[in-house]
Amino acid sequence: MKNRLLIIEDDAGLNQMLQFHFEDLGFDVTGVSNCSEGMLQLNENAFDLLLLDQQLPDGNGLDLLTEICQKTPGQAVIMMTGQHDLELAIQAIKAGAADFIHKPIRTEALQHVVERVLENKRLSRQVEALQQETPDDLEQRELIGRSDAMLKVSKEIALSAASDATVLITGESGTGKEVVARLIHMHSGKSGPFTPVNCAAIVDTLLESELFGHEKGAFTGAEARKPGKFELAQDGTIFLDEIGELAQPLQAKLLRALQEQMFERVGGTQQIRSNARVIAATNRDLFAEVNAGNFREDLAYRLKVISIHLPSLRERKEDIPLLAKALVEKIARKIHKPPLKLTDEAIHVLQSYNWPGNVREMENILTQALVHARGSLITPDLLQLDAAGPMAAASPTSAANPNQAQKSLDQVEAEHIQLVLDHTGGHKGKTCDVLGISRPALDRKIKKYNLRLP
Repeated sequence: MKNRLLIIEDDAGLNQMLQFHFEDLGFDVTGVSNCSEGMLQLNENAFDLLLLDQQLPDGNGLDLLTEICQKTPGQAVIMMTGQHDLELAIQAIKAGAADFIHKPIRTEALQHVVERVLENKRLSRQVEALQQETPDDLEQRELIGRSDAMLKVSKEIALSAASDATVLITGESGTGKEVVARLIHMHSGKSGPFTPVNCAAIVDTLLESELFGHEKGAFTGAEARKPGKFELAQDGTIFLDEIGELAQPLQAKLLRALQEQMFERVGGTQQIRSNARVIAATNRDLFAEVNAGNFREDLAYRLKVISIHLPSLRERKEDIPLLAKALVEKIARKIHKPPLKLTDEAIHVLQSYNWPGNVREMENILTQALVHARGSLITPDLLQLDAAGPMAAASPTSAANPNQAQKSLDQVEAEHIQLVLDHTGGHKGKTCDVLGISRPALDRKIKKYNLRLP
């Protein structure tokens, strides 16, 4: 996406010369000649950079700079002036200017300053996004498995990385959809950050602000302007996990952001552009949700330009020995213990289980085993699996039940959540781990399906 540049300069010849110069370099340039026109543009549009003259017909640049920085914190501004005044330069930098350049303008020198300021802005965005990552996030960059199913996923990752098209990753909870999204971003060569958002973990009233940002005073507690994830993901990737949980009013705003690559912050009118690539993930059938009236059909098609399906762990049991070994090594580093060896009997037990919670559930089971282990081996007695619980839920017998085939998705989901709640003794934290959903999402489903807590 082109960088947007606003030039506020009353010298018509210089203004036009600068417009031509930066348009030739690929910028989207707007030129105005006074303070009021400049503020009008800033109120309606977001710009990556401003070139601001000091002497203007209806005011001076320093006063306008102060107003801009108060209204739009973080706005990149380069001041231009014909006055060789050191004090003025100091005041401009203190007021928030990114740099200060004297006239007559030398285009090569100005271009160098512009490139440096934009690069610093990009790096600042990337640092802000990376500061929100946890050590666990940084480890989730490896896809483990040698089965044909995982080889197919690896090929799709490579093909997807070469494109900017929207990707929809489907699969059961806990199969590693975020890992796939991170790998697509990592191999895409994008300079911006990977910015994940769990749409089910944030209440609907706050999710709009999380995605698109908000202006100061937009709602109670909004004490300052806050950029949203779409802004932070500029030049990078935004990952929308649990997209099937998105409320319908937000679906409309997301559709516009995807179609036009533009949006407004909550409480704002300024049009903000984003070139972030969108990758979404869901454990639901979005088109079944469309038929049920829960999801917009146009958004479902917009998200599913490229589709990658992740197989469940029970569909690739040949990968379990390799996966279990890698998880044990990862967990050992996290809890500061030496990696233990899984016995052949323990591997057999792991391969015999049906893993309704997939890789996430296996990681939890192996974490418990490492915590309780006293020797150098992980034996079957350390694996706290309940064959009568989740295993039965995924057994061939239940799948073959003719009544099961006549149930709706909601009925199947309600029964499965109740089964896991019974299995965990009503422990919501463990239930969330097995199901791979957030606590708010679980509470909503318990209420929706009128489930009981043991």
